[in-house]
Amino acid sequence: MSLNIAFATSAEDIRSCFAVMKELRPHLVEGEFLKLVRHLAETTRFQLACVSDAGQVKAVAGFRISEWLAAGQYLEIEDLVVREGERSHGYGGALFDWLVAYARERDCDQVRLVSRMDRDDAHRFYERKGMTRFAYYFSMNL
Repeated sequence: MSLNIAFATSAEDIRSCFAVMKELRPHLVEGEFLKLVRHLAETTRFQLACVSDAGQVKAVAGFRISEWLAAGQYLEIEDLVVREGERSHGYGGALFDWLVAYARERDCDQVRLVSRMDRDDAHRFYERKGMTRFAYYFSMNL
């Protein structure tokens, strides 16, 4: 393996993440992905990082650093996905560890994420990485 973990900031880098991100977010439209990622970066400090191996994107994470009154500064993982057929090869673990190190370097107090209730495999992965179930997340469609 020749892993490379880096921010996806150029138009080419962001576009190269689309196919993997679409596996987690099937509603996304390829022609709108670059614009959406750049909009989120400008308005919410969203960042995109990816793991590449031999020049192919294997895993992608969308995240941001934010702050709450209740818990201080934290890194929130909004998206973390490994390409189908490449799971259990260490790409997700490497990216998760990279995000934790990035959060520590920026003096974050926590790493957080929200995961749908039915994603049991993902929950086991996060718990193996040291995360705990901490709160309920409530939502209401409008």
